[in-house]
Amino acid sequence: MYKKIIYTSAAILILLSGGVWGQEKKPVFNVIKVEGVITSPTAKYIANSIEEAQKAGAEGIIILLDTPGGMDTAMRDIAKSILNAPLPVIVFVYPPGARAASAGVIITEAAHIAAMAPGTNIGAAHPVAIGLGGSGGMDKTMSKKVENDAAAYARSIAKTRGRSEEWVEKAVRKSESITADEALKLNVIDFVAPDVDKLLAAIDKKEITLASGKKKISTKDAVINNKEMGTRQGILAAISDPNISYILLLIGLAGLYFELSTPGAILPGVIGGISLLLAFFGLSTLPVNYTGILLIIFGVILFIAEIKVMSHGILTVGGVISLVFGSLLLFDSPEPALRISLHVLIPAVLLVSGFFIAVIWMAIKAQRRKHFTGTEAMIGAEAEVLTDIANEGKVFLKGQYWKATSEKPIKKGAKVKILKVEGLSLIVDEIKNEQ
Repeated sequence: MYKKIIYTSAAILILLSGGVWGQEKKPVFNVIKVEGVITSPTAKYIANSIEEAQKAGAEGIIILLDTPGGMDTAMRDIAKSILNAPLPVIVFVYPPGARAASAGVIITEAAHIAAMAPGTNIGAAHPVAIGLGGSGGMDKTMSKKVENDAAAYARSIAKTRGRSEEWVEKAVRKSESITADEALKLNVIDFVAPDVDKLLAAIDKKEITLASGKKKISTKDAVINNKEMGTRQGILAAISDPNISYILLLIGLAGLYFELSTPGAILPGVIGGISLLLAFFGLSTLPVNYTGILLIIFGVILFIAEIKVMSHGILTVGGVISLVFGSLLLFDSPEPALRISLHVLIPAVLLVSGFFIAVIWMAIKAQRRKHFTGTEAMIGAEAEVLTDIANEGKVFLKGQYWKATSEKPIKKGAKVKILKVEGLSLIVDEIKNEQ
């Protein structure tokens, strides 16, 4: 009886265990988003995400890409991370309306699988558009060298992935840009898919080449693990945006200016100092023109000088002009993604200039305000005569007795006005029509 129960229980356990062990492990794909300008924090984020996916045992990582371009050094770091990744890296230009422009072309071509959603585009990878500086900053020979280097780099990556070397060279040399369907037809990408699920279904059993060798991607019943950018990484990426760095720079200078013009306020100085340090981090990741920074700082110096010199607005006008030109020259790149947007620049300059002018006006008003302490505060004050004043007498002023002199005799009880203070003696004059 007992043996039968034991055997039956054992059989049930074996069957249950076999069912659990027999379940096939579902492949997991980590999905991250890369949006906006490609900068150093972006490169670190992608490298960390690939490492994290590998440690978690993921089947692969999908990068949802939407970028106008960015820094050449950051783009090359990303390409190296993808080319040497220990697991499949899929770059998907998504959602519809997204683009892989400039540096985004190289990142897409470096992927083990490159895909685009309908309504997206890829191209315009000329070297001046990926953070290598404007053509005005280099001669024709140097410009040609940079172009040749970029073209060779793009061709080598396309060749590694078995994609069109001819088109990527056109994208570099002629800034050519094409749609998703055209990219598929020209062998620039591998797939066109409307969403991540359809893309995973399309790439099932596709063989790719990793640094360690060949691998077939399995996507059957795949689990999509959406990974959000961490708070720290998100802050660093946001600060590296040219518009954010610029705003932080202005807030920092404005805060320190207010602290210097109004000592003891403390809070503006603290906010200004933190903003300035964050701005310096952002600027260190971007193609900065130091002439622009010097012009902005010079503008602030002119605003400070207005308080001391009283130039009747000339220094203030000079400060506004210096601030405008400094803002326009701050970032040395022809790529719109690496410059300050006019929608940000114009309101920022107006607001900051207005702030400086308001502080200057308050400082000048405070300087001209009537004094309420010391001998200056006594001039023009009213006092009562305690003894007749022939040459000298005594008056009562604000709870104190003072020696007083007058050019004309003044009788006791009269009201007088203080004209001048000489040592411990007051020179007074009688206030007429006072009873």
